[in-house]
Amino acid sequence: MRNIGFIGLGNMGLPMSKSLLKEGKYRVSGYDLNEKAVALFLKAGGEISQSIPDLVNKSELIFTSLPSSKAVEEVYLEEGGLIESSHSQITLVDTSTVVPELNNKIAAAAEKKDIDFIAAPVSGGVIGAENQTLTVMVGGPKQVYERILPVLNVLGENIFHVDEQIDSGTTVKLINNLLIGFYTAGVSEALQLANKKNIDLDNLFAMLNVSYGQSRIYERNYKTFIANENYNPGFSLKLLRKDLGFAIELADQQGLDLPISNELLAMYKQVEKEGFGDQDMAVLYEKVKQQSATKKETSE
Repeated sequence: MRNIGFIGLGNMGLPMSKSLLKEGKYRVSGYDLNEKAVALFLKAGGEISQSIPDLVNKSELIFTSLPSSKAVEEVYLEEGGLIESSHSQITLVDTSTVVPELNNKIAAAAEKKDIDFIAAPVSGGVIGAENQTLTVMVGGPKQVYERILPVLNVLGENIFHVDEQIDSGTTVKLINNLLIGFYTAGVSEALQLANKKNIDLDNLFAMLNVSYGQSRIYERNYKTFIANENYNPGFSLKLLRKDLGFAIELADQQGLDLPISNELLAMYKQVEKEGFGDQDMAVLYEKVKQQSATKKETSE
């Protein structure tokens, strides 16, 4: 598969598509409505398609990396979208994080046209996409997975075929992001204890990083964002809130009651409502710090 299409050239899609370009053996065509994203993709050496049908005509394999279930549904299922425009020689791969039932809906539509489709959400954020170290969690036919594995290996270093069930990779991704939500909240609150006791946060990290309190989210959130007081999004708080909502929805569908997770989701919704949603999820630390200061003032 030499001719690859990429729909969605945003925070994740752009570095992923650039990784394919850097490989040197793929012709990569892109499609995005954002002019800035298009310009960056062209600068990296990609080709731009003017429409989804145009992209299909240039491609054997098409990836999508989109910010919401709504966007994914529109790109795949609306008139002029991928399913209508594609044929049996095309393989479609969605790397977005969506509700699991949408994976099944797209797979059913693709099957009617004999189009290969797999759902392959990714984890690792913008840094992972740029460094080609993403974890890819694939749900769908194993023979399709094996056929496109060489391309997936360009995008990430941890590639898993979860199951033939199309939404299995998405289920694992939602579990992953549910844990990320807990870790982010835990780091945000734990560091306030250190602040209160005047413990240097760099020293704290050095000690906990070799203790059982260590986590990759602690390292990511502290070293990249909190320590630098810079919350330009690698993975925005509103996207984490979205994925937590999908995880709770999945739990509800399975008849599960997850009370702590429900409280966690409510907290992220409130923080997003207060204007923190477009910043990186690590900004939760600043919100908790703000709340702690307010509580102190109230008690004095």
